[in-house]
Amino acid sequence: MIQNRPIGVFDSGYGGLTVLCRLRASMPQYDYVYFGDNARTPYGTRSFEIVRKLTDESVFALFNLNCPLVVLACNTASAKALRSFQEKELPNSCDPTRRVLGVIRPTVEALGSMTQSRHVGILGTVGTVTSRSYDLETAKLFPDITVVSEACPMWVPLVESNEYASDGADYFVRQHLNRLLTRDPLIDVIVLACTHYPLLEPKIRTFLPDGIKLLSQGDIVAASLKDYLLRHPEMEIRLTKNGLCNIFTSEDVKTFSNTASVFLSDDMKVQHLDI
Repeated sequence: MIQNRPIGVFDSGYGGLTVLCRLRASMPQYDYVYFGDNARTPYGTRSFEIVRKLTDESVFALFNLNCPLVVLACNTASAKALRSFQEKELPNSCDPTRRVLGVIRPTVEALGSMTQSRHVGILGTVGTVTSRSYDLETAKLFPDITVVSEACPMWVPLVESNEYASDGADYFVRQHLNRLLTRDPLIDVIVLACTHYPLLEPKIRTFLPDGIKLLSQGDIVAASLKDYLLRHPEMEIRLTKNGLCNIFTSEDVKTFSNTASVFLSDDMKVQHLDI
């Protein structure tokens, strides 16, 4: 058991490490624990029921590591499991004062001031796109914004195989951008609705027409969490501030470490967590 009370960061794989890096850059004083459920990834093609089960187990694993607050740094888990966990699992848990936050709501909140045309594109996994979570959340907050989504099933494998900067990635990046913009030429903001996709950002910008903004989630989630803690001092005082970070995976540690090096600039010790 970790004796500190860290902020938990969860992803089904490696992409959430891009969010972890931005959280630590923005709020380095806090302690963090990252858990990647790499042994059971991918979540993006799984049913709602399976994603909910896997996410519930992973969040409780972070609770057991003494995290009073968990960020789902995973669009699929945020889309398919967050609300169910908040409404059903958490109130019936041994400590209902713990909190779980996602990445979709803060991302959508940022759209209102970014789009002039009121036409927004979403690039995400099959699971995120089919959930229609971005469409529904945007409709609640900004009913005047039109959302068009495009699933990019090859983008995560490109990142995790360290091929995201290769010439071979050009075809898949150009293909999905063209499909999205052909369906709605008025789009002026595109959301990278998967935490793997920031590594593809330089490649995406190569093929992105002038005048279209690209929205990556790491800094938005970090700013949203900082604001949340300011508004909820009762949670902020529960978190320890030693600047520590622990990383866990349900996968083989060596396998995780090799791929995680794509996402992490520093050499961090990785530990195995049975789940």
